[in-house]
Amino acid sequence: MAMTEQSSASHVVVIGGGWAGWGAAKALGEAGVRVTLLDGMADPTGSTPLTTATGKPFEAGTRGFWKDYPNINALTAELGLSDVFTDFTTSAFWSPDGLEASAPVFGDAPQWPSPLGQVAATLTNFKRLPIADRLSITGLLYAMLDLHRSDAVYRRYDNLDALTLFRSVGISERMINDFLRPTLLVGLFKPPEELSAAVTMELLYYYSFAHQNSFDVRWIRAQSIGEALIAPLARRLIEHKGLRVLGGTLATRLNLTPDGSAVASVATRAVETGEEGLIEAVDAVVLAVGAKGMGALMAASPVCAAAVPELVEAGQLGAIDVVSVRLWLDAYVEVADPANVFSRFEALRGAGGTFFMLDQLQKEEEAALWGGEQPQGSVIASDFYNASAIATLSDQEIVALLMRELLPVANPAFHTATVLEAEVRRYPASVSLFAPGSFSQRPPLETAVPSIVCAGDWVRMGSREHGAKGLCQERAYVCGLEAANSLIRRRVVKGSDSSGTHQHRVIPIRADEPQVLIGRALNALVMNPAEALGLRWPWLP
Repeated sequence: MAMTEQSSASHVVVIGGGWAGWGAAKALGEAGVRVTLLDGMADPTGSTPLTTATGKPFEAGTRGFWKDYPNINALTAELGLSDVFTDFTTSAFWSPDGLEASAPVFGDAPQWPSPLGQVAATLTNFKRLPIADRLSITGLLYAMLDLHRSDAVYRRYDNLDALTLFRSVGISERMINDFLRPTLLVGLFKPPEELSAAVTMELLYYYSFAHQNSFDVRWIRAQSIGEALIAPLARRLIEHKGLRVLGGTLATRLNLTPDGSAVASVATRAVETGEEGLIEAVDAVVLAVGAKGMGALMAASPVCAAAVPELVEAGQLGAIDVVSVRLWLDAYVEVADPANVFSRFEALRGAGGTFFMLDQLQKEEEAALWGGEQPQGSVIASDFYNASAIATLSDQEIVALLMRELLPVANPAFHTATVLEAEVRRYPASVSLFAPGSFSQRPPLETAVPSIVCAGDWVRMGSREHGAKGLCQERAYVCGLEAANSLIRRRVVKGSDSSGTHQHRVIPIRADEPQVLIGRALNALVMNPAEALGLRWPWLP
């Protein structure tokens, strides 16, 4: 009977083993759909940790979990992971002049309406930036109220670069260069002149202005995100939902049915051996890939590319290089805040930079940071974004850059510490770029071929849009859930019970505060008739 039920279910191939892919696999599997997930990583399930040659753990990019991650929080609760995160932590900005600013845990302060609460909680946290420069960001708040007035207005903001908008609304050059520029370099991974003003405002609103404690962030308490969160989810789906995972496997071509109306099979290639394969009897595909993967897949699938030209366009979008570093030192170096951002260093060569004191964040599991060896000192994770220039340096030069020029600003003791082991890894074109005018070129959730859907933090979700914005784990996961829900809701696929109606719950983020809703309504009341007369905000093209 079980075999009959399994054979009656549709078969979906999920391409990509990030948050979006796992979200789609979860929603489909729980609806009784057969799922095959494939990824170029040898073990996308997270059960095999990434390590250095000496067995020490390594993770590409240190990613935080913000206050408004309701769906990931629900996942951890569902998996019984009650102690997977650290407490919410403080963070700091460092420049060649020293400490520039620190971010408190905003939820610890008395709660006020946004943005009054953020202003009150950080009155003494900026060490060098004058109050007048901080207040100059007020003009941007008006633009944020205007951003979602209509689709046409949103697209005009998308066509504008963030730097032009900042200057047009009166933000001071010092505020731009000392705070907003480094923030965007580690938030959207590009400087403001290369970013869509629309996406930039969405990011700043979501993480900073929506609520006083929106910026509160915590981290994985032990191991990596893959080991702590993905592995238990993968085990559950494999053991109870029949999920098949093909690690070390690339999708090389999407084959459509003879009439071109649906996907029929997926051609594959093993990363290690080059062996080619074919996954047949495919009823739908979830493309949980970035621009680089989308471009390669469409180039190798000409028939599919002709049917879904929107995905060909998406594959032509730019992407961002990342360099990740981990250092094991022979001494403990004290830094007040576990999470830190580098600002205004010429040595960064245009990159954004972060560093994290892992021995502070994962203090209870310090031995694991050393691969079971006796801990000897601090362990630091550092990530560089927009890192094309940094990536051309040798591993030794990158380590020297950190130890001689960057880290000593936070504590001169880094000068005398010795690096016992270092790991440097480069990830070219690995992160989405939200360039000006890119919105219409980003992939849609649903494509011209009903059985092909897209998932990821760069995907346009249309009517299923979620409040989580930017390069965001929550957004990627939710988009995976929504991609699966779309296939189920439109009855493109069906589960083993043939009902095809079991959609995964998606939890919205907190509602906007009353003053924001009132501000948007008043702005629309004034600007809609004004635009009908040919008048508009002076900063809006």
